[in-house]
Amino acid sequence: MINMNSNELNYLVYRYLHESGFTHTAFTLGYEAALNKSTLDGNIIPPGALVTFVQKGIQYLELEANLSCNDSDVDEDFSFIQPIDLITKNVYELQQMIKEKKLNVQKTKNREKNRDNREHEQEHSREKDKEHFREKEIEREKERLHVREREKKVEIEREKEQEKEKQIRDKERELEKEKNEREKDKVKQKEKKNEDVTDVRRDEDNVRVQHEENVIIEGGPDPMEIDNSLASMSALIPNSDVTVLKGHTSEVFVCAWSPTESLLASGSGDSTARIWTIRDGPCRSDAQNGPSNVAVLKHYRGRTNDKSKDVTTLDWNGEGTLLATGSYDGQARIWSKDGELVNTLTKHKGPIFSLKWNKKGDYLLSGSVDKTAIVWDIKTGEWKQQFEFHTAPTLDVDWRNNVSFATCSTDNMIYVCKVGDNRPVKAFAGHQGEVNAIKWDPTGSLLASCSDDSTAKIWSLKQDTCLHDLKEHTKEIYTIRWSPTGPGTNNPNQPLVLAR
Repeated sequence: MINMNSNELNYLVYRYLHESGFTHTAFTLGYEAALNKSTLDGNIIPPGALVTFVQKGIQYLELEANLSCNDSDVDEDFSFIQPIDLITKNVYELQQMIKEKKLNVQKTKNREKNRDNREHEQEHSREKDKEHFREKEIEREKERLHVREREKKVEIEREKEQEKEKQIRDKERELEKEKNEREKDKVKQKEKKNEDVTDVRRDEDNVRVQHEENVIIEGGPDPMEIDNSLASMSALIPNSDVTVLKGHTSEVFVCAWSPTESLLASGSGDSTARIWTIRDGPCRSDAQNGPSNVAVLKHYRGRTNDKSKDVTTLDWNGEGTLLATGSYDGQARIWSKDGELVNTLTKHKGPIFSLKWNKKGDYLLSGSVDKTAIVWDIKTGEWKQQFEFHTAPTLDVDWRNNVSFATCSTDNMIYVCKVGDNRPVKAFAGHQGEVNAIKWDPTGSLLASCSDDSTAKIWSLKQDTCLHDLKEHTKEIYTIRWSPTGPGTNNPNQPLVLAR
């Protein structure tokens, strides 16, 4: 007799939920039953397998009851037996039920059949009405989505047109200004033919004064002031100066430059990461067929549309020799810069949303939906320590130095941790929404965070409350970066700037 174990039954239920559209329920069952560790090959299991098995079981019991009955006038129509009776009663009880019901309903068989038929028709009509109502709702929702998409496209096009008009106006003003300047110069030259030498000296003095003024201006505003001066520098990049890298078959979630070579890594929903070798020289539109060398880092076996393999995050080590990727299956993978798989790190029980190398390159830090952060020892390929302080999914992680780091979560909290310690070094509470990203400044003394509460905050280990609360945004903030300037960088004399 063929037996079915609990793991196989769990997988059949998971497939039924997923095929029926219960995506969240399917995800919860798959997570709790650890189906991502199952050895079952999903490709050999046909759609609707669970329903098929149940139907075959009911048919088998019907057949068994029919063949085992001694009544020579057995009616082949067992529609008056409920499926629950077939499941809960044995063959003898079913035989007795058949005999009793035949004796009881023989006189009123036609009336009962007519009533059953009417009920069946009414039920069918109700189901049909429900299905029609669901289809109408789906159509209305699709129409609403189409309307929103059209409105969004119109708004984007309007913004582009406004930007183009602004650039044209700015260019016209610059041309007009240059023209006026040339006219003034001509007038001055005509009026002062005998004072050329004096004018030259005066111009040189003016140039020196202007240069000194520019030096003072370039000192920049004090830290944490808002600098809107860059807005006038915006310009559209012509298509002729853009290189398009084609190869991914789904959305691209993340990309990162190698710190040592002209290599660009990208992660996508097509279950792959790619390492692009970028040619030297300016970008050109005629190079849009892609670079001469592309390494494809496959995160799947067989099917390419497995959403559990989406590459959600990636990071280069400091030497540019190794690339770490995190995916929706909860596994972190380490690759060489040539695209060869070096190691697979398995410990998380949920999708990985962030991972970072420390500067030394001996530890890799990962944050996951399973509410934890893990420090991996690259030399051994094993996890060194798992930090379980958050009460909700971990969204981002960032190293402060080679042994200390920070984590943030949808529980609105930020924790500063240290390798070897079992308790947080510091806990920052102040955000009123999910904390989406965190970033230490180059010296590791200030921590920036951004949140769904539309604020960015600056924290210091010297106090529990934030140093600065930046509230200029009106919607959620998803990313934040420090400028490579100030102490601890190659530009120590430039002011430290925060972009969000």
